[in-house]
Amino acid sequence: MIRELIVVEGKNDAQAVRRALGDVDVLWTEGFGLTREKLEYIAEMAKRQGVIVLTDPDTAGEQIRARIRERVPQAGHIFLSRAVAVGDGDIGVEHAEPAEIREAFAHVQKELERPAEIFTMDDLISAGLTGAEGSSVLRRGLGRRLGLGDTNAKQFLKRLNRFGISREQFLSELEKVKR
Repeated sequence: MIRELIVVEGKNDAQAVRRALGDVDVLWTEGFGLTREKLEYIAEMAKRQGVIVLTDPDTAGEQIRARIRERVPQAGHIFLSRAVAVGDGDIGVEHAEPAEIREAFAHVQKELERPAEIFTMDDLISAGLTGAEGSSVLRRGLGRRLGLGDTNAKQFLKRLNRFGISREQFLSELEKVKR
């Protein structure tokens, strides 16, 4: 059972998370309505029980995530793929199937206090994750397996290093995606 406070953007996202995970503690930010008071509450809950952030896989979701990350760097992060969060012409956690949400929770990422530069852009190029035909598809598949979500190459590189993905894990999962 998940004991951490799960932070999502909206009420429908909270309902989707509860459908997938059962009776869990969920707080919604009301999108960009994330107030200073809510940020303080999230920071306090991070100390008490831990916090996991799950925002929509879009620009607004990343902006909200960044605000929380700035105030609560110890928060865990979960990323859904855009492909599983689309419905009714919209992108959002509320459109993801319960199984997809449960799978995402198997890959909670914690930001390193001091991210090391384990990977460089040359590593992504060598692996075929950027600058090659099909690189975005390969990157999406690897991002899903590593729990890093859908990103462009630059953001993918930042997440690899920020969340401390090991070279062994990277190569192992890359091999699986390529198969």
